[in-house]
Amino acid sequence: MIRLDNISKQNGHQILFFEASAALNRGEKVGLVGPNGAGKTTLFRMMAGEDMPDEGQVAIEKHVSIGYFNQDVGEMAGRSAVAEVMDGAGPVSAVAAELAELEVAMADPDRADEMDAIIERYGEVQARFEELGGYELEGRAREVLAGLSFSQEMMETDVGALSGGWKMRVALGRILLMRPDAMLLDEPSNHLDLESLIWLEEFLKGYDGALLMTSHDREFLNRIVTKIVEIDGGSLTSYSGGYEFYERQRALNEKQQQAQFERQQAMLAKEIKFIERFKARASHAAQVQSRVKKLDKIERFEPPKRRQAVSFDFAPAPRSGEDVVAFRNVHKGYGSRTIYEGLDLTIRRKERWCVMGVNGAGKSTLLKLVAGSTAPDVGTVAVGGSVKMGYFSQHAMELLDGERTVFESLECSFPQANQGSLRALAGCFGFSGDDVEKKCRVLSGGEKARLVMATMLYNPPNFLVLDEPTNHLDLDTKEMLIKALASYEGTMLFVSHDRHFLATLSNRVLELTPEGIHQYSGGYTEYVARTGHEAPGLRS
Repeated sequence: MIRLDNISKQNGHQILFFEASAALNRGEKVGLVGPNGAGKTTLFRMMAGEDMPDEGQVAIEKHVSIGYFNQDVGEMAGRSAVAEVMDGAGPVSAVAAELAELEVAMADPDRADEMDAIIERYGEVQARFEELGGYELEGRAREVLAGLSFSQEMMETDVGALSGGWKMRVALGRILLMRPDAMLLDEPSNHLDLESLIWLEEFLKGYDGALLMTSHDREFLNRIVTKIVEIDGGSLTSYSGGYEFYERQRALNEKQQQAQFERQQAMLAKEIKFIERFKARASHAAQVQSRVKKLDKIERFEPPKRRQAVSFDFAPAPRSGEDVVAFRNVHKGYGSRTIYEGLDLTIRRKERWCVMGVNGAGKSTLLKLVAGSTAPDVGTVAVGGSVKMGYFSQHAMELLDGERTVFESLECSFPQANQGSLRALAGCFGFSGDDVEKKCRVLSGGEKARLVMATMLYNPPNFLVLDEPTNHLDLDTKEMLIKALASYEGTMLFVSHDRHFLATLSNRVLELTPEGIHQYSGGYTEYVARTGHEAPGLRS
């Protein structure tokens, strides 16, 4: 359906692609992977016709419809969420808009003298709307929005009044309702809660068109894609299988390439040693010349290109007391809405609690109560003795001083630390070379999250309170963080929609539901096995 033939593309001095080829075939579900800045979004833009390669061509079959979702949703305002989603469905959306205008006109007493003409036109437009399947379309649009966690009230809300994250969901909903021949989805799992993520997973599994997508959620990729295309060093390499298969195959390929390189290097060293030893002897001149010619003709193997893998090791945190936090008879509400009523909970040393619940269940509120950034209406939240808390929230990213560089931010937080250790810390969290000189105001969401995380973990607390810590992290940084937290000796309380993060790090689950609050011993994997669902808003 879409073919990339020997494409080359340069961005400034950076070569993104060099004579690279790949294809997206009918019915394929493909994951696009590669380090940040490798050119994933550029590839999407070329396939969507929004950008062109410098050389080579992007060939698209005739009459193939393409739906492209990216993170830049632009300005959306003046229409309800459901109308905006329906607008992506083609001609029927224009008919729906006229129908809505005529309904307003029929209710306008100032236009009574035009009423016969309005009613006649309404009948014509309504017939066309039915012919195009308009009434079914609205139902499908609402179904898509409900799957993306919109309430009925939010569906009728002007999109302009929604936050950036909810606008992203509207933009994604437009593409899903369109059901094009090929979907290009650049990070569709960003900004989604766990219930929406699982709904989207099922939707895409049932989609019969061609799909190319990126995601920082390995579990999401694993469950949907059957092929991986990797961008690395300007080339495109295809792997048949899911993300886990790709990881294993890539490691195996690297190992084989390294062995091949080392064998050749040993052979070359032996030949060069012979040449050096006998080049001055006339009796060996023919042999020396023969070996020199042989070496000139040999195709040299390259060592594998190794991605820079960073790791972060926690310094030992001071030991806390056995009881880290105790909630006693906690009541909390906002206006007429009750969040908690008589909550009792004790978090003990070395426990790792993940908090589960649908949007609005009170997950972030629970963490704010622990961090002391909000207070209970009734009851107490007592933090135990010798507890040193580290609290990560999305709000913390907004508090960075935009005029400071990354390195100045770290220096300001740790004035006693030497430059070498701060540069090593920055490197662990993906700030290498000149990246440490970037001003905070130009950092992406992912870079801000990494900087806040680095600041929090350098002088480690013994109690980590984390609200969606992986929201903006790429796969490699997320993996580094999970490995680091797996060996962390302290206590944890966290909210996450990343199932790999939940399964690897939790040993307790707190489930917030309208029917009540449930505590489970055992981590997320045991919770799924015991309840039969992956999130509280889903029932199997």
